[in-house]
Amino acid sequence: MRLLMSLFAVLALSAQSTQQNWPQFRGSAALTGVASSLLPAQLKLLWTYEAGEPVESSAAIVNGVVYVGSQAGELLAIDLSTGKLRWKYKTKDPIADSSPAVANGVVYVGDLGGVVYAVNAADGKERWTFSTMSEVKASPVVVDGKVIIGSYDGHLYAITADKGKLAWSFKTNGPVHATAAVAGGIAYISGCDGVFRGIRIADGKQVVEITAGSYIGSSPVLSGDAAYFGTYDNEVLGMNLKARKIVWRYQHPTRKFPYSSSAAFIEGKVLIGGRDKMLHCLDAKTGKALWTFATRARIDSSPVVAGDRVYFGSNDGRVYAVSLTKGEKVWEYEAGEAISASPAIASGRLVIGSQDGRIYCFGS
Repeated sequence: MRLLMSLFAVLALSAQSTQQNWPQFRGSAALTGVASSLLPAQLKLLWTYEAGEPVESSAAIVNGVVYVGSQAGELLAIDLSTGKLRWKYKTKDPIADSSPAVANGVVYVGDLGGVVYAVNAADGKERWTFSTMSEVKASPVVVDGKVIIGSYDGHLYAITADKGKLAWSFKTNGPVHATAAVAGGIAYISGCDGVFRGIRIADGKQVVEITAGSYIGSSPVLSGDAAYFGTYDNEVLGMNLKARKIVWRYQHPTRKFPYSSSAAFIEGKVLIGGRDKMLHCLDAKTGKALWTFATRARIDSSPVVAGDRVYFGSNDGRVYAVSLTKGEKVWEYEAGEAISASPAIASGRLVIGSQDGRIYCFGS
């Protein structure tokens, strides 16, 4: 009986530990954008950190520490509870969209000079760097001992997580802006060359190729045998990975604008922000709109779901929370400058950066 109780305690601790972390862009390798940690019904600003330059990088939160990049060319480690700086690591060039991934005590991120960095999570000491041939805006995903990351040089790279050596690279026909979504040993990328690809992580061989026919800046979200993402041809696509085909296309009936935001998926719903200033909630089976929510400017921030609410930023300078079921606003905070970074949620707190150079933390 004592052994059984100990086992339950370990499992409970493990579940709690998982809940407290948001280890990479979109929270998980499938890029679902769904948080395990719930947020209080009424959020208040707990702290801000002055990064000095715009923050487009979305935070990772692991073991009570916020890791985020800035256009000042700094990777920052900030205490989640207090907002105090623990350490900062200077990169060679600004960090833009690339968002840190944390795995096994190491933080990985890319910069606009095309360099991928591995830094100790505990003290910010450099472990290794790896150079690509153009800027890196994609976020790293760490899986099977490899760091999977795209570059504007047109390649998807697999770099050994421990040594920073090239395991393989795959050449596409355009920049790789999107972050890879990973499931079943395959890294899926929605490419700027208009092709959706599945690359086997073990050896870098392509196993899926579906032509979308549009420039794609949105990272895909995976659910079972389906993938969803937006395009610069003003559409959101739903794909069947088994059949290897597009099963639906969504376009707003009157407002034709591109999608740069990456979608979240939960309970048969696809949620994505558009440059039409709206957050769209779509039926995952049919692609039909369930509701839309209008802001005052375009939405490049990728939405995150926590409980029955959807959280996201807008270029109108506000952070919003809307109900998942009806799309009605339940909370907003006006930061002032555009917010293109995506929220990170862990330990009952939401962290997001802004073009005003500040990092904001909300909770209760």
